[in-house]
Amino acid sequence: MKNDNYDRVRMLSFADLGDERGSLIVVEGAQQVPFEIKRVFYMYGSDAEVVRGQHANRRTEFVLINVAGRSKVRVDDGCGREEVYSLDKPNTGIYIPRMVWKDMYDFSPDSVLLVLASEHYDGSEYLRDYEGFKAALAAQNEEE
Repeated sequence: MKNDNYDRVRMLSFADLGDERGSLIVVEGAQQVPFEIKRVFYMYGSDAEVVRGQHANRRTEFVLINVAGRSKVRVDDGCGREEVYSLDKPNTGIYIPRMVWKDMYDFSPDSVLLVLASEHYDGSEYLRDYEGFKAALAAQNEEE
């Protein structure tokens, strides 16, 4: 089994357009992120021991940016490959394509994790069970 989408996970850097008055980071859909942005949400107030995410998405792509504080993101391809990324700068983010399992954790007390999504929310496209995610991935591989 393989998951080619996993190879597209990558860190993104956003230009700081600020000046002596302070920083200004601009993130535009289909410009600095590889999709049109249809939904934006953010997480804050999570304890360091809390694990958020714990799902994959059939259609939605994401960019995660810690605009304040820090957190970690673990991505997993369902085939034995995983990697942990640290988000600790407001001008960097991680791009996560569809069909990649994600966990967000180790939140600092001041963490604000901004999430940009390529699709409007549709709970039916979420794979919240890891074994179900692997089964969906296997079925996808059979179709290809």
